[in-house]
Amino acid sequence: MRKIIGPCGLHCIKVQHLGVRIGQQEILKDINLHIHCGSLNAIVGPNGAGKSTLIRAILGDLPHSGVIEFRDTGNGRLTRMRVGYVPQSLNIDKDTPVSVYDMIACYQSRFPVFLKKSRRVRERILEALRSFEAEELLDKQVCNLSGGELQRVLLSMAIMDEPHLLLLDEPVSGIDQKGMGLFYRTIYHLKENYDLAVVLISHDLDYVARYADKVILLSEGTIQKQGLAKEVYGSPEFAAVFGEGGGAVG
Repeated sequence: MRKIIGPCGLHCIKVQHLGVRIGQQEILKDINLHIHCGSLNAIVGPNGAGKSTLIRAILGDLPHSGVIEFRDTGNGRLTRMRVGYVPQSLNIDKDTPVSVYDMIACYQSRFPVFLKKSRRVRERILEALRSFEAEELLDKQVCNLSGGELQRVLLSMAIMDEPHLLLLDEPVSGIDQKGMGLFYRTIYHLKENYDLAVVLISHDLDYVARYADKVILLSEGTIQKQGLAKEVYGSPEFAAVFGEGGGAVG
C-alpha cells in the first residue's frame, strides 16, 4: 500500500443530499458527509436505521438521489476512487473445497489459479494476511473457517488493491474480544500510516469511542449527529436513540 508519514488529509469522499427510496419507502434522506483520507469514521445507530443501505449507495449498488464525489488529488489530478469493501456476512457452501489462497488468487488474477501457482501472488497474499495475523490460514479451506477467521481473510482481500476508501459493514460480528482488539488496532494503524479513509458500521460503542476520528449517528433514515465521539455520545440526539448513559465517554 502507499505509505505516508501521518494522515494525508486529502479530500476523499463527499456526500451531498443523498437519498435512497425503494418502491414507496424512503430509506435514506438528506445524507451529508465529508470524509478525508487518514480518518476512521464510524456509523452507529439502531437496527433498521439505513446503515448498510448507505454503504451500498456509496458502493453504487443502489440507485440514489444526491451526489457522491470521489476525489484523489495527491498527484494533482482527479482520478477514480478505489474502494475496498467487507460485507456483514458471506454465504459459503460447506462443500466448496476452495482454499484461502485459491479464493484470493482467483480474485486477483485474470487466469485460472489451477493452471499455475504464482510465488509472487502467494507472497502478496501472505503480506495482506499478515496485516490481520491470518497468514496461517493461507492453505485452509474457506468452508472450514470460523466467522472471525473469514472476516480476517475478507479484510485482507479488501486492502490488497490499495483502496483509497475502505467500507466495512459490521466487520467484527462473530469475533471475540481479542479479535476485536486486533481489528481496531490494525485498522487504526492502516488509516494512520497509509493513504486510506475508513468508513465502518459498528455496534461496539466503546471501541468506536477509543479509535474513531468521527462518529456518525444514523437514525430514522438520516444523520442525527456527527462529530467527535464525546460530542455525539453526549448529545440529546444520542440519548434519544440509545437512552441516557448509553454511550458515556471518559
